[in-house]
Amino acid sequence: MRPVVLGPTVDEQTRCIHYRTPLDIIAVRFACCGRYYPCHLCHDRTADHPSRPWPAGAGDVRAVLCGACWTELTVAEYQGAGRCPACAAAFNPRCALHSSIYFG
Repeated sequence: MRPVVLGPTVDEQTRCIHYRTPLDIIAVRFACCGRYYPCHLCHDRTADHPSRPWPAGAGDVRAVLCGACWTELTVAEYQGAGRCPACAAAFNPRCALHSSIYFG
């Protein structure tokens, strides 16, 4: 069964109203609530609490969802790859600019 991705998504690959380029295909499971959202703005817009990043050392936590194949990746797998290790779909390299919002 696929994980549920919350927030204003625009397609089946987890793109949202904020980030919707062909490479914007991940969702992040937030440490504060354990729920998947396409981005921090979606979380802020729809959750009833402030977001909280995963703490340092959480590399083995499955917290990133590839919207192309729906594989759940660990933080370390995602941060160490420019593509999904399961289906080879490319990830947006500019997501690294927001890394501290998600991963402490």
